[in-house]
Amino acid sequence: MKIMGNTGFRGLLTPMRLVVVLLPFFFPASSGWAANATVKDGATLLLAGVTYRLDGGDAPEFDQICVDDHADPWTCGVEARDQLTRLIGGRGVHCEDLGPDKTLPKRHAGLCTVDGETASLNQLMVRQGFALTSEPSAKGHFKSDETAAKDGKTGLWRGCFVAPQEFRHGKKDGTLLGAACRSDKDREIRAVLFPEESAAPPGCNIKAKFAVRARVTGNLGIYQLQGCRSYAPLTRPDRWFCSEDDAQAAGFRRAYNCRAATRKR
Repeated sequence: MKIMGNTGFRGLLTPMRLVVVLLPFFFPASSGWAANATVKDGATLLLAGVTYRLDGGDAPEFDQICVDDHADPWTCGVEARDQLTRLIGGRGVHCEDLGPDKTLPKRHAGLCTVDGETASLNQLMVRQGFALTSEPSAKGHFKSDETAAKDGKTGLWRGCFVAPQEFRHGKKDGTLLGAACRSDKDREIRAVLFPEESAAPPGCNIKAKFAVRARVTGNLGIYQLQGCRSYAPLTRPDRWFCSEDDAQAAGFRRAYNCRAATRKR
């Protein structure tokens, strides 16, 4: 038997080193690879430092309220977030980065999948009735999935709601969607979907209000942080956010008379 010396081992290891060195070049930097993802809402997740908006679908905002099939208020935005979390189920997530999102420039559009699934999370959320199709879409056209969810009265479709895009813009006269919508209860349903005094979702304490004056700077409205002078007087916020990043991504700016709380020395 011939025993190789150190030189022989070095000869074997050299190709292995080359493989290790070359591997990064085969995986594009624009893709987020399997890792633990943080779900922010039914259409948004944070992966490898990048916040992705699931391309081709539009889920309810985290603070959005819907009506269920029993005509009761339903925190559908929280449920959509939980549904996306369940779909991931602790598995690795992969996101193809499609560039800046067209409607929310502070986010990236992404086509995301989980280990063991062939269908994307984008498609699954629409298929299960917790997201609507959104156009234009770079990678996903899920109209047939939306039709099946609507016909099957699954997810949001079993109740009554407004499209997330209309909720984001405070369009209280928007089209009502879902099997539980009743024309003779239009006013009552809209009062539930856009309550005068909305409750803060879990972990979200930033208050926001639509404001015409904010449009001068290209925003939809203004938000207030806890500890700011106008926070307590704002008793009827239009929106609630969990972070300043979320508020800014949705088109709100911090009130000029509001400063972030500072730590005491």
